[in-house]
Amino acid sequence: MRALFIGGTGTISSAIVRRLAGEGRWEVWVLNRGNRPEALPENVRTVTADIRNEAEVREKLGDARFDAVCEFIGYRVEDVERDWRLFRGRTAQYLFTSSASAYHKPTPDYLVNEGTGLANPYWQYSRDKLACESFLMEKYREDGFPVTVVRPSHTYDERHVPTGLHGEKGFWQVLQRMLDGKPVLIQGDGSSLWTVTYNEDFATGYAGLMGNRHAIGEAFQITGDETLTWDQIYATIADALGVTLRPYHVSSDYLAAAGEKYGYDFAGSLLGDKAVSVVFDNRKLKRLVPQMATTVPFHKGVRIALDYILAHPECRVPDPDFDAWCDRVIAALEASKASI
Repeated sequence: MRALFIGGTGTISSAIVRRLAGEGRWEVWVLNRGNRPEALPENVRTVTADIRNEAEVREKLGDARFDAVCEFIGYRVEDVERDWRLFRGRTAQYLFTSSASAYHKPTPDYLVNEGTGLANPYWQYSRDKLACESFLMEKYREDGFPVTVVRPSHTYDERHVPTGLHGEKGFWQVLQRMLDGKPVLIQGDGSSLWTVTYNEDFATGYAGLMGNRHAIGEAFQITGDETLTWDQIYATIADALGVTLRPYHVSSDYLAAAGEKYGYDFAGSLLGDKAVSVVFDNRKLKRLVPQMATTVPFHKGVRIALDYILAHPECRVPDPDFDAWCDRVIAALEASKASI
């Protein structure tokens, strides 16, 4: 069977590509601009092209047909409209990577499944993903375009450590604050529930949907089964670093407002997502992919990530602006407390 990955070197897609290339049951093609060739196994066929250049992609792919086309860098309706033009009639399945942030929050029930309502007034990213889903499902209903929608939540790999908020340069400055013994901002009171999934576990669920007729015309959330509070997530990171966590709890509303003053957009990722407890009901996925399970719990996954990050300086990007912003937020709140 032949699969085409659009992207293929990101946090989620790289693990799936490695798994399929190693199993040998799929002929794996990857279409991207060729920026990270070292991330791909040797037996993967690469197509170097910009997916936004429709004519170039048509020329590079020729008359190739696929059993699965896997889209990982589609963010807006125009992206999936282009894919529909490119791949209708030449793929048996089109898998679109949406986002679990599209679920309306707070949810009516803490347990989220594929039937939970979809809406996110706080985050344009999520609304764009929803628009993509709507377009693709319309094409499925109207002319049988063989779409499968996949909704990941917080997925990480060996190059990243999940945090509730960080600056524009990524997670490392949060970990640096832990190493420096400084207070670390945590949204809310730290007790809300969250799910983090290691990318190799995600790959099990995703690969199980590929080529599966029962997945056509359906949406599936793919996450692990381990649920932690945000305090537990940060404490686990601190334990792996060998330091003591100094949590500083701040309401998500305050963080969103304080961030906006300095150019940070935390409203979507916090108010529209991480501020609310979320536990995923994955029974629908497991009916099709019974082998889906959490094999890398967070206390192991974070150590895998830190081993890699501490050995690769390029993963440790300082962010003095975010560090200074954290100090300002804490100083302002401490001054407010002192005036009471």
